[in-house]
Amino acid sequence: MLDLDAAFAAAGAAAWGGLSCSALLPLLDGPVLQRIHGLCPAPSAVLSAAFPYCAGDRPGNLSLYARGEDYHLVLVRRLTIICNTLKEHYPAYSFFPSADNSPLPERQIAWQSGLGIRGQHGLLILPPYGSYVFLGTILTDAPLSFPAVPPAPDCPNCGACRSACPSSALEGGPGLCLSALTQKKGTLTPEEEASIAAHPYVWGCDLCQKACPYNRAPRHTELPEFSTDLLDYLTSDQLDGLTNRTFRAAYGNRAFAWRGPAVLRRNLALQGEQRGPL
Repeated sequence: MLDLDAAFAAAGAAAWGGLSCSALLPLLDGPVLQRIHGLCPAPSAVLSAAFPYCAGDRPGNLSLYARGEDYHLVLVRRLTIICNTLKEHYPAYSFFPSADNSPLPERQIAWQSGLGIRGQHGLLILPPYGSYVFLGTILTDAPLSFPAVPPAPDCPNCGACRSACPSSALEGGPGLCLSALTQKKGTLTPEEEASIAAHPYVWGCDLCQKACPYNRAPRHTELPEFSTDLLDYLTSDQLDGLTNRTFRAAYGNRAFAWRGPAVLRRNLALQGEQRGPL
């Protein structure tokens, strides 16, 4: 008999849930639905899973999510283990694992599946791991059914995350989320350059998460991909002389590699590499 609790736990997931596609439809617009049908012509259900990644509040100038192995690679690899188990029980059906690289609205699916708490910073909060979790999904045409669960409740709305955001992005202000700004290619405005120069990270941002009470003492991940071989700091010396090809050879298994070295060099130059420990 298929034990999905055991299957997800064996793959390293801290929590999982499922939605029928009929419950998923209200979350989708026409173009997104069309892309989903391009992956799976007759989808019936989607499974959602959360994988913890916090290895401790270590000093560094990279967002915590980007210090270990690229989570896209890790989650698809781990979700594939679950897909293989499902395939043994449903050999005539298909299973499509994804992590932040599909048309599926992962956070909305996790919230609707009741996985945790809906944070004001827009992230899923999963005690005791806080919001330091990656989300992945499995789309399938198999006839899976799930018990009805209430959607994720909202957090207490203490406002700490909003107050911690320097660009007021969580308040609907004109400033771009600093995580997005550190990844932005092309010419920056003087205001955007000043924001990066004052920012403690050259890639990503953890300020709203660090301010969240649920993240004061998060349980550390047990997944080796996110707890070993961590890269806390990135310096200009590490990027000096690297072409796009050699950069990807050195850092291609990191989540910050997809943009190439140019934005990282720019951010480091704007900051003057004079940052101390966070």
